[in-house]
Amino acid sequence: MKEILAAYGFDETQTVLQSFGNGLINHTWKLQHGEDQFILQKINVAIFKSPELIAANIRLVADYLKTQYPEYLFAAPLPTLARQDMLHTDDGYYRLFPFVPGTHSIDVVEKPAQAYEAAKQFARFTKRLSKLDAQQLKITLPDFHNLSLRYQQFEQALLTGDSDRILSAKDLIGYLQSQKQIVSSFEFAQQNFTLRCTHHDTKISNVLFDEQDHGVCVIDLDTLMPGYFISDLGDMMRTYLCPVSEEEADYSKIMIRGEFYDAILRGYLAEMGDELTSTEKEYLSYSGKFMIYMQALRFLTDHLNRDVYYGARYEGHNLVRAGNQAVLLEKLIDWSGHLSGLTTTPN
Repeated sequence: MKEILAAYGFDETQTVLQSFGNGLINHTWKLQHGEDQFILQKINVAIFKSPELIAANIRLVADYLKTQYPEYLFAAPLPTLARQDMLHTDDGYYRLFPFVPGTHSIDVVEKPAQAYEAAKQFARFTKRLSKLDAQQLKITLPDFHNLSLRYQQFEQALLTGDSDRILSAKDLIGYLQSQKQIVSSFEFAQQNFTLRCTHHDTKISNVLFDEQDHGVCVIDLDTLMPGYFISDLGDMMRTYLCPVSEEEADYSKIMIRGEFYDAILRGYLAEMGDELTSTEKEYLSYSGKFMIYMQALRFLTDHLNRDVYYGARYEGHNLVRAGNQAVLLEKLIDWSGHLSGLTTTPN
């Protein structure tokens, strides 16, 4: 760490580092230098193969917000002494963020109010960038939320994947094939929705909250790219609506929490209600189906391909995850049917 600390002007003898957070991708530390606190992060280049694109996106957005919305809290990386947004060493890529005092993050959504605040923060972020040409952003993860591609990969796995696994998963395969219209709706969205500056990773831990659990700002912008609102709203539905995660093997625990569904929509529309087109508003609940279906496809595809992408902690791990998401999808489809008559929550 000596080279890294020196690049930011820190005296090694006055600096304390400790691991921070539960992130699965990047390695993060809390850095204490005297009375000042910071967040130091090493980028996982196995996932993000061109870290300089991440730095370019964040710099573009930071400069835009500073000019257009100077009051908006945006936790951009701090420059090195050489005025670099990111430090490249023989050991990898590093960046330093300010530590926002009086804030905390949440790993699991426990209250509808938390879902509301998070949805409002992600929507506010997108709204603030509504006049910025999204196509100026670099693609940091190609085809990240390309459902058409994910379905093609699923079909390829049915041809070349493990034959025993294909046979044992035939019921799940059949169910996901029966929902292929979700792919057609995505292709419609690509042609008819507005391309916006989209976060793409709207789990609850990517929002900072104050002591009263009010949302303060969004963080972790590695996946900031051009995209469609269904990615952000859909990822919130996928990860906030159910009381158990995608790891849960007891499918009887999977449910749609109606009050959380309502909170997500209210929070998101509080900021983006005037930005979304009438066509986009018809696809509010579809956004959840889109993200859940895509994740089910990805888990099952990896299972059929012998766990080459996600890996597996036990035999059938990705099959369990895929089944979990398929049940969640079925629950959301049923829930959306109950809401079909409400103008604020169209299918």
